[in-house]
Amino acid sequence: MRTGFAFYLCVELCRGMRMRLYGTLILLVLAPVWLVAKPFTVLVFNVQNLHDADGVAAYDDFQPAVYTRAHVLTKVVNITRVVAGMEEGRGPDIILFQEIEIDHTPGKTPPDYTGILRRYTNTTIDKMLGVDFTTEVGDLPAEALLLKAFADRGMAGYTVVAGSDGNDGVLQDDGRPAKAIKCVIFTRFPVTDVRNHPTSSARNILEVKLDVAGHPLTVFGNHWKSGATDATTELTRIENAGVLRKRLDALLEADPHADILVGGDLNSHYNQRRRYRKMPVTAINDILGSQGNELAIRGPARDLYNLWFELPEDDRGSDVFRGEWGTLMHLIVSRGLYDQRGVQYVDNSFAVVKRPGLNADPAGLPVRWNTKEGEGGFGFSDHFPILARFRTVADNLPGKFMPLTRESGSEDDGNGRANKVDLSKTDFASAVVLADLPADVDLRDGTWTGKFFRVEAKALDDRFLKIEVHGGTYDVYGPRKEIRNLLYTQRREQDGKLSFYGELGTYKGNWQFLVKAKEWVK
Repeated sequence: MRTGFAFYLCVELCRGMRMRLYGTLILLVLAPVWLVAKPFTVLVFNVQNLHDADGVAAYDDFQPAVYTRAHVLTKVVNITRVVAGMEEGRGPDIILFQEIEIDHTPGKTPPDYTGILRRYTNTTIDKMLGVDFTTEVGDLPAEALLLKAFADRGMAGYTVVAGSDGNDGVLQDDGRPAKAIKCVIFTRFPVTDVRNHPTSSARNILEVKLDVAGHPLTVFGNHWKSGATDATTELTRIENAGVLRKRLDALLEADPHADILVGGDLNSHYNQRRRYRKMPVTAINDILGSQGNELAIRGPARDLYNLWFELPEDDRGSDVFRGEWGTLMHLIVSRGLYDQRGVQYVDNSFAVVKRPGLNADPAGLPVRWNTKEGEGGFGFSDHFPILARFRTVADNLPGKFMPLTRESGSEDDGNGRANKVDLSKTDFASAVVLADLPADVDLRDGTWTGKFFRVEAKALDDRFLKIEVHGGTYDVYGPRKEIRNLLYTQRREQDGKLSFYGELGTYKGNWQFLVKAKEWVK
């Protein structure tokens, strides 16, 4: 029913019955759900290479010999578990995904995602990738499998917009796909326009215009060239940023207060310019114009604000590289999201989605996806997702800005330091005490993989760091030499006994306890 007719019906009822209150209630019931203003959440999630089940892949780790339907199932289920933890199980209304595989076996027409859900309504993603697997399921793109996993969990109502690099199905000389991954956006708001902006040596920038309760919101999904520490690849990111900046300039010239949200994996840190001073120009700070003075966007010179500045400096981090926290994931807002018109950012709502026992390990680090871990793989992603909340406002006052509870950013690009990973803050109390488990517990049945253990056991010999527990032999491994030296010293001084905290897993087919830090040897 069209809104105009709903209004007419409401007026006639009110006149006939002289009950204005009931008429208003009828109007609200008849109005489409998306026209009712309400707060909503935007999530940005790099899912670390979600591939489909067709067996065609550009990366070695996702070839059929090592990436099976069981891996696909683990991957989509784990992503769903993270997303389902938001909005009381309903999930965010807008999700910007990165690293979803380009479908290299596409059909003649674009996927009908609604039709796919309807076709498989009487089954589950578990059965589709298991006992009921067919060639047809194998032909489904990765985002369709994820959408089905969402629906099984009760997260429904999404429109899927998948980015394209314009070369789907194109192969290199070695027979592999030319490009591997793309950006994808899930949204519950009506989509009014979609554009793809090609970039150099990176994914297309996906531009989606949404109708949020009658207000336009333009969302950009990004995944720039990798290598944040590398001055050479920064040149490519400068080009990537230039493509986005040119489009932003066009939109903001038409409306300086346009509601625009830039999100994704920019492979740049919020403080890139100060963190890597040898880079004469940086993509994110100098070209795009991301900065941290929250009040500055009210003026004409700076039109973007990076939401990383909403957090205390010590809490800024979504990924880890060489013992340092990075901020490669971003949500950047335009000045229009601070005014009293249309869509508005909810001040200080920016957060990192870090859930101990789920996608965060006891040390607070991301539980990375590992294809080789167990029969169906293990883990989530090497990036924590980030989120922010927004709302719509009834006023039409683009020149009036919302009050701030805490103004952030006396500097426009942050300090130059990186937050160091502090493994001494590991939650040791969360460890499973191996000695407390019944003797008949099978540590290799899949339920214990990735768990954090407190282990006390005698080494099998004086040469290798190996122990025998619960009927099996396990390596004890530290990724750094100083950790291994501590274990060797402990074995020597404690008459062959090892006492440590470790994560249970496999490496090249061998079961092991991984001791990540010297603080775990005690």
